[in-house]
Amino acid sequence: MKKIMLDKKFKPFSVDEDDELYPNGVFVFNISKLIVFIKANKSSFPVEEVELRSLRIFRSSNFDETTIEAANLSAPILLAEISPGMFNVIDGNHRLEKACRAGIDQIPAYRIYANQHLAFLTTVKAYKAYIKYWNSKVDERSGVKVL
Repeated sequence: MKKIMLDKKFKPFSVDEDDELYPNGVFVFNISKLIVFIKANKSSFPVEEVELRSLRIFRSSNFDETTIEAANLSAPILLAEISPGMFNVIDGNHRLEKACRAGIDQIPAYRIYANQHLAFLTTVKAYKAYIKYWNSKVDERSGVKVL
């Protein structure tokens, strides 16, 4: 577990009107641009089969049934390392819901590590907050007391 050094020259990608975003508190990821990057760098993002029971699946009555029905279960979900060694689904919740309903045990996924997805945060404020959050988690796990 390594701390992440702040890049004072960090510039977030622009957000285009049709971009899909994943908000997680102050952290908002540009999913559209991240997917384009993954497809352009496939050797850095091998597809892996992930057990559904290993994922934090958020059941929601807010899911759009039409989107669930249309979900392509062969398209990999995105698992982002949100804190050291901990991965959350940042794209693919409708696919997960469809897989759960169908009794499927595994689903394809891209595992995206923190150093890979940092560039896809949409604001400098989120970038700085994420680094502070990440480094505090590294300190917690290494037993360092943060004042």
